[in-house]
Amino acid sequence: MRGTAAEPAGRRERLEDILIVDCDVHVHESPGELAPYCEMPWRRALENIADVEEYYLDIPGFSPGMTWYEARFPSGHEGRRMVHDARQMREELDAIHVDIGILFPDHLLKIALITQDEYAAALARAYNRWLLEKWCSPERKLLGCILACPQDPEDAAREIRRYAREPGMVGVYLPCAGLDPLWGNRRYDPIYEAAQEADLPVLLHSVTVVHPVFPFNLHGFETEFGRHICGHTFAIMANLVHMISTGVPERYPRLRIAVTEAGVSWVPFLMNRMDKEYLERRREIPLVKQRPSRYLKRMYFATQPVEEPEDLGDLVRLVELYDGEDRTIFASDWPHHDFDHPMKVHQAPFSNEARRKIFGENALGLFRIDAQGRRLNL
Repeated sequence: MRGTAAEPAGRRERLEDILIVDCDVHVHESPGELAPYCEMPWRRALENIADVEEYYLDIPGFSPGMTWYEARFPSGHEGRRMVHDARQMREELDAIHVDIGILFPDHLLKIALITQDEYAAALARAYNRWLLEKWCSPERKLLGCILACPQDPEDAAREIRRYAREPGMVGVYLPCAGLDPLWGNRRYDPIYEAAQEADLPVLLHSVTVVHPVFPFNLHGFETEFGRHICGHTFAIMANLVHMISTGVPERYPRLRIAVTEAGVSWVPFLMNRMDKEYLERRREIPLVKQRPSRYLKRMYFATQPVEEPEDLGDLVRLVELYDGEDRTIFASDWPHHDFDHPMKVHQAPFSNEARRKIFGENALGLFRIDAQGRRLNL
């Protein structure tokens, strides 16, 4: 990075004067909300659980995963965990100075854990219809990501093509919580082919669950402290290693790949570790034509949950280590309990130029949108 090792001379731009694209904002879907958008017979199943007591990111039969069954302590953000409509979302994002919000689900972060493939695909289709109709609004600068159902990649590819020309859809969401197999498996090629054809980026998003698949076999941890540290970050790392080792970036050279909700401190480690292994074992991975770090440097990395070292200059140096000025994107995780206010990143001593890139300009390039949230590739 240029000019970011320390706070530059001159005045730091105010947060409200910077374009902020939030690359991880969560809408709130529920069985009752999705039921009218779902085909039979699965609509009946959703109607049957519409009145089931709802927990935070946990509804039996809809959002599986043993995540919250332990003592819970309050955080600094207990009052807001769900946003129920686009108007409310726009008002709340305005309050934290976010100009454009990229939308992900709440409960369907865990869709990969559903064992009924047809049900999972029906949920994904219903969610995509509901998201477009109720939430996606370029006028409000709220833009969606198409949910790609990993249980049925062919159907996911059809969904991508169905919404490829919609102004309100700007990406493809790849669920990572409890995923098996990982996203490098060739069964997912139809999803990558459709996303590349549509010129839409794919975004990997994880969430903490306890599940008997790598790397979510986290039952050995007694606390959410341990599970959360390992769950999000290791899931993203495992999937990126798998995608690179099976040649996804090589086979789909125009595919833009981003990851969110894993922080950024692991990125330099993964680049160096993969390069080291590549130099010793590249005969095992003939589809990988160059150092893995070269592929990783073409990807985008969202800040949340942003690391908060005692010396905030260390965050700047971490980003420097992976040449991240042009590939780091801001994310808040609004409105979840552990969201990051934009002020957290703003406090780090980036240059004004780097700050503008991280908060907004890099995301405009990732999603091929302008500063008003309008798609440029339609």
